[in-house]
Amino acid sequence: MTNAVPHRGAVSGRRVPAMASALALGIVFLPALAAAQSNQGSAFTVLYSFTGKRDGAAPQASLLLDAGGNLYGTTYAGGADDCGVVFKLDPNGNETVVYSFNWQKDAGYPWAKLIQDSAGNLYGATEGGETHLLGAVFKVDTAGRETVLHKFTARDGESPFAGLVRDAAGNLYGTTEGGGRHKDGIVFKLDPHGNEKVLYSFAGAPDGDSPYGDLIRDAAGNLYGTTRYGGASNYGTVFKLDPSTGQETVLYSFTGGEQDGRYPNAGLIANGAGGFYGTTVNGADGDYGVVFKLDAAGNETVLYSFGGGKQGAYPYGGLIRDRAGNLYGTTFQGGDSNYGVVFKVDPSGNETVLHSFSGGLDGAYPYAALIRDDAGDLYGTTTVGGAGGAGTVFKIAP
Repeated sequence: MTNAVPHRGAVSGRRVPAMASALALGIVFLPALAAAQSNQGSAFTVLYSFTGKRDGAAPQASLLLDAGGNLYGTTYAGGADDCGVVFKLDPNGNETVVYSFNWQKDAGYPWAKLIQDSAGNLYGATEGGETHLLGAVFKVDTAGRETVLHKFTARDGESPFAGLVRDAAGNLYGTTEGGGRHKDGIVFKLDPHGNEKVLYSFAGAPDGDSPYGDLIRDAAGNLYGTTRYGGASNYGTVFKLDPSTGQETVLYSFTGGEQDGRYPNAGLIANGAGGFYGTTVNGADGDYGVVFKLDAAGNETVLYSFGGGKQGAYPYGGLIRDRAGNLYGTTFQGGDSNYGVVFKVDPSGNETVLHSFSGGLDGAYPYAALIRDDAGDLYGTTTVGGAGGAGTVFKIAP
């Protein structure tokens, strides 16, 4: 039994009720399968449970941690107009709605993570916005005032699901899942004045198609990311883009075979040797997704193949890495109760389940990547569950 990744339009434009948001991605419920090493003794704490009302509902994005220990994030639903919020959670677990979206006035339905500049301003993207519902890039200042920096018009992009990256000059870079010259998504640049430039329009197989994950940027300014579809086999790609020339290179095309993955939903992290780590939602044994490594020469290795059941299944989110080379992430399903897990994969490819979600007070269906503080504690979100039923912010000390 496999979980088919939704095609474009299955989520985009759909207004997801807060309590049903976990079902928006086409969940297939799994039987219990193979066992995994477990570390349920890890200290797990729910820092906040959303109520599905004005405080937000259905957080789909990873979090931002500032120097004061405050967490910032977005929810896809909830808020004053039920189209999402930007929230702040202080170290004592007190939540503040920094901004509540109104899609008829400005923007709505933020799916992506936030970034912050040195002045404390927050930047992000929404799936919908204004009349055309094609998405927007926004800024929220330290006083909670929101500004729409750019509204997408289909030709210049449509439906930005990924977070942004920012360079030293204040330019923002990101992707949209659709739109562009071939309607297969774009990579864009937005200057500090809000002027947008389409750096590249994906053309579909054998090129990339539908970039959902966050970009990363190297010291030379090159951008790297993934597309969920496209490539030689239409199972997704890893790509590089030189923003100065618009030259795109497909570094790897997933084959979807037993020794490979398919449908990378998240972005990449660099491994320090010219290569990358990432996840695919499906592929390899059982078709429950993989953790992969891509070296500087473009050779891909599956480091870990999820087996469903207690091991976890369908890693929609990306990875983070510690100094010892351990990788951490989440799966949307699997675990003891089939509500997802937090996992660790060591450099030898051994997986440890750090927490298995019960679907109750601890939350259910973690979609986003984790973040990690200087002490090694992990922070993340679940899309539903918790005391209020509308998702959680959690902390885990591995």
